[in-house]
Amino acid sequence: MAELTTGKQLQVRETPIPGFLVLDLPVHGDNRGWFKENWQREKMLALGLPDFGPVQNNISFNASAGVTRGIHAEPWDKYISVASGRVFGAWVDLREGPSFGATFTVEIDPSIAVFVPRGVGNSFQALEEDTAYSYLVNEHWSAEAQGEYTFLNLADPTAAIEWPIPLEQAELSDKDRAHPMLADVAPMPPRKTLVLGANGQLGRALRRQWAERTDVEFAGRDAIDLARPETLDGIRWSQYGTIVNAAAHTAVDGAETDEGRRDAWAVNASGPARLAAIAAQHRLTLVHVSSDYVFDGAQPLHGEDEPLAPLGVYGQSKAAGDLAVAVAPKHYVLRTSWVVGEGKNFIATMASLAERGVDPSVVGDQVGRLTFAAELARAIDHLLASRAPYGTYNVSNGGEPASWADIAARVFERTGHDASRVTPVTTAEYYADKEGIAPRPLQSALDLGKLESTGFAPRDQFEQLDEFVRTLAD
Repeated sequence: MAELTTGKQLQVRETPIPGFLVLDLPVHGDNRGWFKENWQREKMLALGLPDFGPVQNNISFNASAGVTRGIHAEPWDKYISVASGRVFGAWVDLREGPSFGATFTVEIDPSIAVFVPRGVGNSFQALEEDTAYSYLVNEHWSAEAQGEYTFLNLADPTAAIEWPIPLEQAELSDKDRAHPMLADVAPMPPRKTLVLGANGQLGRALRRQWAERTDVEFAGRDAIDLARPETLDGIRWSQYGTIVNAAAHTAVDGAETDEGRRDAWAVNASGPARLAAIAAQHRLTLVHVSSDYVFDGAQPLHGEDEPLAPLGVYGQSKAAGDLAVAVAPKHYVLRTSWVVGEGKNFIATMASLAERGVDPSVVGDQVGRLTFAAELARAIDHLLASRAPYGTYNVSNGGEPASWADIAARVFERTGHDASRVTPVTTAEYYADKEGIAPRPLQSALDLGKLESTGFAPRDQFEQLDEFVRTLAD
């Protein structure tokens, strides 16, 4: 063979189909043949190729020129090249969205490769005899997955693909000839978001936040219980792109008992570890909600990088969950504090006491900020929609930190009662006659700078508290 060198530099080029990429590959040869680095993760990722995690390599051998296959949109990503010969490749975006129907074509020889995102219809026509068409995919093929394919006819007039060898002269399968035209194609939907703990305070807030979305599924504990790992089995994770773990064992004092300790570790640590393994295997984004209880409360303001130092079993189990989730390459650990949402909560309790004439003693030496469940849901939506860098974020309402006694007094005042009816006491005084009480961090305020750097502006806690109190009167 004559010396072969393309002189190309490795580069990744964008196309009119979002996410569909063309790669120029350096090919080096001499009289013996040629060599190329067909797939080089480190170099290609640096140039913009997604880290798509291939798990299977397939080769389609085409004995004669004119063999034409497609158009198939599959529920996984593909990286395509040829080992010998040449093909004319044609792709049509069959995903839901504004680019549905967009078409791109290119001739592929050994110096060209393409990255095809999930849901983009793939087809090719062999231009030479003995063409070997090779592709990497990031899901194992299964018969069940075929039910998730979307197909388009090779002769669709809307796509108007100019095949080098006319289709009437090409070799096609009967199945490919029978595929529907674009007007009859049901677009491939996006991967779904799965919310666990969907009936809790945050879960209900997420239901409201994402009420207009059709790609979100909500699972309560009756469907998926992190304390029972078998409830995660049998789920087709390839259909999902994101898991939001809003499930937690939140009985802080109950976690100090023998039974509570087991439950806390099962739900707050072992469950998230299982989710992290699933997320890593299937390249899912995992959103996990954590707590200020992973800290000892010795600092007046907690940053994301502060060493973990939980005081009680609940905090220890949450800290273990944080470490487990961080193993997933695409993760958001959201540390929050003093969550208030629909159902039983501190504000509703104080409003009820005020109305019933009860003058409460409230802890005045625990200082932090409220996190309204609606604000936490808004932050989750923001981080996912903005594709903020993965990692750990503190999430709470903004404003000046306050004590529980300060918040109680505000509730009394906003409900038309005398704020002085609230008596501040120390944590030690409040729990003096109580047994089985877990230690609490005295300082719970979280540094929100990292969250704010993503473009999110947390609402002031007292501003939202006032709104919340008004809803209690409705």
